[in-house]
Amino acid sequence: KTIGMIVAVEIKAVLDRYGSQLEEKNVAGYRILEYKTDKYNLVIAKCGAGEIAAAGCTQFIISEYKPDMIINFGVVGGLTAEMAKTKTCVVEKVVHYDFDTSAVDNWEVGRYAEYPDPYIPTNSDLLHKAIAINPELMPVICASADKFIADPQLKANLNKQFGAHICEMEAAGIVLICNRNN
Repeated sequence: KTIGMIVAVEIKAVLDRYGSQLEEKNVAGYRILEYKTDKYNLVIAKCGAGEIAAAGCTQFIISEYKPDMIINFGVVGGLTAEMAKTKTCVVEKVVHYDFDTSAVDNWEVGRYAEYPDPYIPTNSDLLHKAIAINPELMPVICASADKFIADPQLKANLNKQFGAHICEMEAAGIVLICNRNN
């Protein structure tokens, strides 16, 4: 199996975990780190911050390495009191809250044409497997856009409008590209 891991900026945590066991190379402008075991090949790509960088990197990893799954690794912001604490979660669906075509199609903010609502679903099989392995993982909705959200009122608005628990800047690009590539 090949697992692709997209890392926006938190590459130090990956290096701390795998360190000297990683083979490093630069391919097509991406820093690629590979970790190989008898069971899997982990291909880690540092994409840089933001939806566009993450989407491009995700498509590159899919096209170049043909992974069985993609993992988005990074730090997120909590939009609720519970998620503002350090907690590991698994994303059930993502809303790209900065995507807005409502002026031409009257659809709700965040909605892409291939989905019935503003939520881009993650792979439900992988979600259920992750929870089976670690039942303490909380399934969450992630609000994603190219904005760093620090204002408490903006956090509250994202939670109220979309039911989002966390926010970050890459998930919508990653999940959208993964879904389009099956």
